[in-house]
Amino acid sequence: MTIPEQIKEIKTQLRMAMNGAASQSMRESGLDYRLNFGVELPRLKTIAARFGKNHDLAQALWKEDIRETKILATLLQPVETFYPEIADIWAESIRFGELAELACMNLFQHLPYAPRKAFEWMARDEEHVQQCGFLLAARLLMKGCELNPQGTDELTDQALTAIASPSARLRRAAALALKKYAAQNNAQAQHVQQALRPLTAADDEYVRLVASDILDDICACNE
Repeated sequence: MTIPEQIKEIKTQLRMAMNGAASQSMRESGLDYRLNFGVELPRLKTIAARFGKNHDLAQALWKEDIRETKILATLLQPVETFYPEIADIWAESIRFGELAELACMNLFQHLPYAPRKAFEWMARDEEHVQQCGFLLAARLLMKGCELNPQGTDELTDQALTAIASPSARLRRAAALALKKYAAQNNAQAQHVQQALRPLTAADDEYVRLVASDILDDICACNE
Protein backbone atom coordinates (compact mmCIF):
# COMPACT_ATOMS: atom_id res chain seq x y z
CA MET A 1 0.00 0.00 0.00
CA THR A 2 1.06 3.57 -0.58
CA ILE A 3 1.53 5.94 2.38
CA PRO A 4 -1.87 7.64 1.80
CA GLU A 5 -3.52 4.21 1.61
CA GLN A 6 -1.86 3.11 4.85
CA ILE A 7 -2.96 6.31 6.61
CA LYS A 8 -6.51 5.77 5.38
CA GLU A 9 -6.45 2.21 6.73
CA ILE A 10 -5.07 3.38 10.08
CA LYS A 11 -7.78 6.02 10.41
CA THR A 12 -10.41 3.38 9.66
CA GLN A 13 -9.02 1.19 12.44
CA LEU A 14 -8.96 4.16 14.82
CA ARG A 15 -12.60 4.93 14.14
CA MET A 16 -13.51 1.30 14.80
CA ALA A 17 -11.64 1.40 18.10
CA MET A 18 -12.92 4.82 19.15
CA ASN A 19 -13.73 5.30 22.84
CA GLY A 20 -16.12 8.24 23.03
CA ALA A 21 -16.10 8.54 26.81
CA ALA A 22 -12.29 8.56 26.96
CA SER A 23 -12.11 11.05 24.11
CA GLN A 24 -14.54 13.40 25.84
CA SER A 25 -12.66 13.12 29.13
CA MET A 26 -9.36 13.95 27.42
CA ARG A 27 -10.85 16.97 25.69
CA GLU A 28 -12.24 18.23 28.98
CA SER A 29 -8.77 17.87 30.53
CA GLY A 30 -7.24 20.06 27.82
CA LEU A 31 -6.11 17.63 25.10
CA ASP A 32 -7.54 19.71 22.27
CA TYR A 33 -6.24 17.88 19.21
CA ARG A 34 -8.20 18.40 15.99
CA LEU A 35 -9.28 14.78 16.42
CA ASN A 36 -9.02 12.51 19.45
CA PHE A 37 -10.45 9.00 19.18
CA GLY A 38 -9.72 8.08 22.79
CA VAL A 39 -8.03 4.84 21.73
CA GLU A 40 -6.06 3.14 24.52
CA LEU A 41 -2.31 2.56 24.22
CA PRO A 42 -2.47 -1.29 24.05
CA ARG A 43 -4.78 -1.05 21.03
CA LEU A 44 -2.47 1.48 19.39
CA LYS A 45 0.46 -0.89 19.88
CA THR A 46 -1.55 -3.64 18.20
CA ILE A 47 -2.26 -1.37 15.23
CA ALA A 48 1.41 -0.35 15.02
CA ALA A 49 2.50 -4.00 14.99
CA ARG A 50 0.51 -4.55 11.80
CA PHE A 51 2.54 -1.96 9.92
CA GLY A 52 6.05 -2.24 11.36
CA LYS A 53 8.78 0.40 11.38
CA ASN A 54 8.39 2.84 8.51
CA HIS A 55 10.03 6.27 8.38
CA ASP A 56 7.82 7.79 5.70
CA LEU A 57 4.62 6.54 7.33
CA ALA A 58 5.72 7.77 10.77
CA GLN A 59 6.57 11.22 9.43
CA ALA A 60 3.22 11.47 7.66
CA LEU A 61 1.33 10.35 10.76
CA TRP A 62 3.14 12.90 12.94
CA LYS A 63 1.98 15.75 10.70
CA GLU A 64 -1.67 14.90 11.39
CA ASP A 65 -3.20 16.84 14.30
CA ILE A 66 -4.68 13.64 15.70
CA ARG A 67 -3.73 12.24 19.10
CA GLU A 68 -3.55 8.62 17.96
CA THR A 69 -1.60 9.19 14.75
CA LYS A 70 1.07 11.10 16.66
CA ILE A 71 1.37 8.30 19.21
CA LEU A 72 1.55 5.75 16.39
CA ALA A 73 4.31 7.82 14.79
CA THR A 74 6.45 7.39 17.92
CA LEU A 75 5.93 3.62 17.66
CA LEU A 76 6.59 3.33 13.92
CA GLN A 77 9.57 5.69 13.52
CA PRO A 78 12.87 3.81 12.99
CA VAL A 79 15.73 5.07 15.15
CA GLU A 80 18.21 4.85 12.28
CA THR A 81 16.51 7.55 10.21
CA PHE A 82 15.39 9.80 13.05
CA TYR A 83 18.06 12.46 12.74
CA PRO A 84 18.72 15.13 15.41
CA GLU A 85 17.11 17.90 13.38
CA ILE A 86 13.91 15.83 13.09
CA ALA A 87 13.97 15.17 16.83
CA ASP A 88 14.08 18.93 17.43
CA ILE A 89 11.11 19.49 15.14
CA TRP A 90 9.08 16.83 16.94
CA ALA A 91 9.98 18.11 20.42
CA GLU A 92 9.07 21.66 19.40
CA SER A 93 5.63 20.55 18.20
CA ILE A 94 4.64 18.49 21.26
CA ARG A 95 1.91 20.39 23.10
CA PHE A 96 0.71 17.87 25.68
CA GLY A 97 2.36 15.98 28.51
CA GLU A 98 0.94 12.60 27.51
CA LEU A 99 2.55 12.79 24.09
CA ALA A 100 5.85 14.01 25.56
CA GLU A 101 5.94 11.02 27.90
CA LEU A 102 5.09 8.54 25.15
CA ALA A 103 7.57 10.03 22.69
CA CYS A 104 10.33 9.70 25.30
CA MET A 105 9.30 6.15 26.17
CA ASN A 106 8.70 4.84 22.65
CA LEU A 107 11.38 6.66 20.69
CA PHE A 108 13.56 9.38 22.19
CA GLN A 109 15.23 7.24 24.86
CA HIS A 110 16.48 4.81 22.19
CA LEU A 111 18.27 7.43 20.11
CA PRO A 112 22.09 7.22 20.09
CA TYR A 113 22.26 10.96 20.72
CA ALA A 114 19.56 10.95 23.43
CA PRO A 115 21.79 12.22 26.31
CA ARG A 116 22.89 15.22 24.26
CA LYS A 117 19.32 16.06 23.32
CA ALA A 118 18.12 15.75 26.91
CA PHE A 119 20.51 18.48 28.04
CA GLU A 120 19.91 20.63 24.96
CA TRP A 121 16.15 20.54 25.47
CA MET A 122 16.35 21.20 29.21
CA ALA A 123 18.20 24.43 28.43
CA ARG A 124 15.69 25.66 25.86
CA ASP A 125 13.33 28.55 26.55
CA GLU A 126 10.18 26.77 25.37
CA GLU A 127 8.36 25.08 28.25
CA HIS A 128 7.18 22.09 26.22
CA VAL A 129 10.68 21.42 24.88
CA GLN A 130 12.13 21.67 28.38
CA GLN A 131 9.56 19.15 29.56
CA CYS A 132 10.75 16.70 26.90
CA GLY A 133 14.31 17.23 28.09
CA PHE A 134 13.55 16.39 31.71
CA LEU A 135 11.34 13.42 30.81
CA LEU A 136 14.05 12.10 28.50
CA ALA A 137 16.68 12.57 31.21
CA ALA A 138 14.48 10.63 33.64
CA ARG A 139 14.15 7.76 31.15
CA LEU A 140 17.90 7.62 30.58
CA LEU A 141 18.63 7.69 34.31
CA MET A 142 16.19 4.81 34.80
CA LYS A 143 18.22 2.86 32.22
CA GLY A 144 21.38 3.43 34.27
CA CYS A 145 22.86 6.40 32.42
CA GLU A 146 25.57 7.96 34.59
CA LEU A 147 26.34 11.66 34.67
CA ASN A 148 29.77 13.21 35.00
CA PRO A 149 30.23 16.15 37.43
CA GLN A 150 29.40 18.67 34.72
CA GLY A 151 26.24 16.78 33.80
CA THR A 152 25.24 16.56 37.46
CA ASP A 153 25.62 20.31 37.94
CA GLU A 154 23.71 21.06 34.75
CA LEU A 155 20.83 18.73 35.60
CA THR A 156 20.60 20.13 39.12
CA ASP A 157 20.72 23.77 38.03
CA GLN A 158 18.14 23.30 35.27
CA ALA A 159 15.83 21.27 37.53
CA LEU A 160 15.95 23.80 40.38
CA THR A 161 15.10 26.58 37.91
CA ALA A 162 12.21 24.54 36.52
CA ILE A 163 10.85 23.74 39.98
CA ALA A 164 10.76 27.46 40.73
CA SER A 165 8.86 28.17 37.49
CA PRO A 166 5.09 28.78 37.33
CA SER A 167 4.56 25.74 35.08
CA ALA A 168 3.08 22.73 36.88
CA ARG A 169 3.99 20.27 34.13
CA LEU A 170 7.56 21.56 34.01
CA ARG A 171 7.86 21.22 37.78
CA ARG A 172 6.64 17.62 37.60
CA ALA A 173 9.05 16.70 34.82
CA ALA A 174 12.02 18.28 36.62
CA ALA A 175 11.04 16.58 39.89
CA LEU A 176 10.89 13.20 38.13
CA ALA A 177 14.38 13.66 36.69
CA LEU A 178 15.80 14.54 40.11
CA LYS A 179 14.07 11.55 41.71
CA LYS A 180 15.54 9.17 39.13
CA TYR A 181 18.99 10.71 39.55
CA ALA A 182 18.80 10.43 43.35
CA ALA A 183 17.65 6.80 43.09
CA GLN A 184 20.92 5.69 41.47
CA ASN A 185 23.03 5.80 44.64
CA ASN A 186 23.34 7.35 48.10
CA ALA A 187 25.87 10.00 47.08
CA GLN A 188 23.53 11.33 44.41
CA ALA A 189 20.60 11.22 46.81
CA GLN A 190 22.56 13.34 49.28
CA HIS A 191 23.49 15.78 46.50
CA VAL A 192 19.82 16.28 45.58
CA GLN A 193 18.80 16.61 49.22
CA GLN A 194 21.38 19.31 49.81
CA ALA A 195 20.35 21.18 46.66
CA LEU A 196 16.65 21.09 47.55
CA ARG A 197 16.76 22.09 51.21
CA PRO A 198 16.72 25.85 50.49
CA LEU A 199 13.54 25.39 48.43
CA THR A 200 11.65 23.95 51.40
CA ALA A 201 11.62 27.48 52.82
CA ALA A 202 10.66 29.21 49.55
CA ASP A 203 7.92 31.84 49.54
CA ASP A 204 6.01 29.96 46.83
CA GLU A 205 3.89 27.23 48.39
CA TYR A 206 4.02 25.07 45.27
CA VAL A 207 7.81 25.22 45.18
CA ARG A 208 7.89 24.08 48.81
CA LEU A 209 5.49 21.25 48.04
CA VAL A 210 7.49 19.99 45.06
CA ALA A 211 10.76 20.13 47.00
CA SER A 212 9.21 18.33 49.96
CA ASP A 213 7.72 15.67 47.68
CA ILE A 214 11.12 14.92 46.15
CA LEU A 215 12.80 14.79 49.57
CA ASP A 216 10.06 12.48 50.90
CA ASP A 217 10.52 10.21 47.92
CA ILE A 218 14.28 10.03 48.49
CA CYS A 219 13.77 9.24 52.17
CA ALA A 220 11.26 6.51 51.33
CA CYS A 221 13.70 4.91 48.86
CA ASN A 222 16.48 4.90 51.47
CA GLU A 223 14.40 3.25 54.21
